[in-house]
Amino acid sequence: MTGGMAADHYSTLGVSRDAGQDEIKRAYRRLARQHHPDANREDPEAEERFKEITRAYEVLSDPDKRERYDLYGDDRAGVGGFGGFGGISDIFEAFFGGVSTASSRTRSPGRGADVLAEVELTLEEAAAGVEREVEVTTLGACPRCDGTGAAPGTRPARCSECGGVGELRTVRRTMLGNVMTATACPRCGGTGQEIRDACDRCSGAGRVTLTDSLTVRIPPGVDDGAHLRVSGRGQAGIRGARAGDLYVQIRVLPHATFRRAGDDLGCEIAVPMTVAALGGTIEVPTLEGPEDLEVAPGTQPGQIVRLRGRGMPRLDGRGRGELVLVLNVSVPTDLDDDQAAALRRLAELRGEEVGHKGFFDRIKEAFQ
Repeated sequence: MTGGMAADHYSTLGVSRDAGQDEIKRAYRRLARQHHPDANREDPEAEERFKEITRAYEVLSDPDKRERYDLYGDDRAGVGGFGGFGGISDIFEAFFGGVSTASSRTRSPGRGADVLAEVELTLEEAAAGVEREVEVTTLGACPRCDGTGAAPGTRPARCSECGGVGELRTVRRTMLGNVMTATACPRCGGTGQEIRDACDRCSGAGRVTLTDSLTVRIPPGVDDGAHLRVSGRGQAGIRGARAGDLYVQIRVLPHATFRRAGDDLGCEIAVPMTVAALGGTIEVPTLEGPEDLEVAPGTQPGQIVRLRGRGMPRLDGRGRGELVLVLNVSVPTDLDDDQAAALRRLAELRGEEVGHKGFFDRIKEAFQ
């Protein structure tokens, strides 16, 4: 693995060029254990081999670096010690299965949780778009201390246990040397600050239960089950951290006449038998109110008529869907004598047999 020319990273780890990330990681762990200088104190070349293994893993475990390496090769001659390796946690994991951390950043207070509210709309309201008042009961910033948790006139102080870092660190000796781990400070919850004189309203939490109402603008064409996000109107964050978001779930109530499919609407229309046969005008429902529809002569049961631009508005504002009408021919069931006679006369003119005959009448006709 040593020499003037950089070794192929795939050969260094003993994997093929199409190896997956899991295979690359397993190969690195095995070789890291085998060639680590602490495990090979009598071998002067162990450190150099370990550097090459580490470099190979650093490149092949990063998708961007691996892609550049596959295209152009490695433009870096090597790394010096552990300082040039960005994945010290992978070395730790290779030996102990855990992750070490040496972060010195103060932890930010937790962002507030998101809140869900529900709004019910009729189909007509969903088509037109409306404004609705939404009432939300949630944890809001304490108005007495402005969310700091400290009594008015005071401020949170630096945590006396972690010194404002937000972490407690421990060091333990391993075959890699001293390994430092960090956990969130239990006194300040990782914020680096503690409340020594708590607000008497929120008891130092910085949040209290509040009921608030806001106006939500619901756009035309919104569908059942849609969610609208209102930024920053969820639960307040801990001690002044960013608030969560409010999600308004839309529930569109079923309609007595129309059925919805995306931006299209559909309904069934009863057409009188005479109008279906001779043609004529009938009244059909739309979202805007009744409209006249011309029915062509000879219309058959189940025939479909599409009215463009009479469906639901599209959310992108580009027009509307269709209103799909299914025409069902309505057969009269309450004819009076004159109407029945007129239909019989029509049947005679068309050569159609009407009325009911008994079983023996049909047999007699068959023999004749």
